[in-house]
Amino acid sequence: MKIKSGYLLREVAHQYIVIPVEKRVLDFNGMITLNGTGVFLWQNLQEEKTEAELLQLLLDTYNVDPQRAQQDLTAFLNILRNNHLLDD
Repeated sequence: MKIKSGYLLREVAHQYIVIPVEKRVLDFNGMITLNGTGVFLWQNLQEEKTEAELLQLLLDTYNVDPQRAQQDLTAFLNILRNNHLLDD
């Protein structure tokens, strides 16, 4: 899976937001703000990654319980899927 083309991550007033560009502006009626971990995952999803690869990246980068990391990763990916931001 990876982020669909047509979406950019931008820092605005010390917050990271997802911005649709080009034809995606017509498809996307909202705003998604990301925390530091969300930014980390977004950046890693610029290239094709599996959920297992993303989980391992989280575990290698952050001091987090594996079960908690999996729960948070699943929730994040569900938000992206529900907003049609992922190419699965």
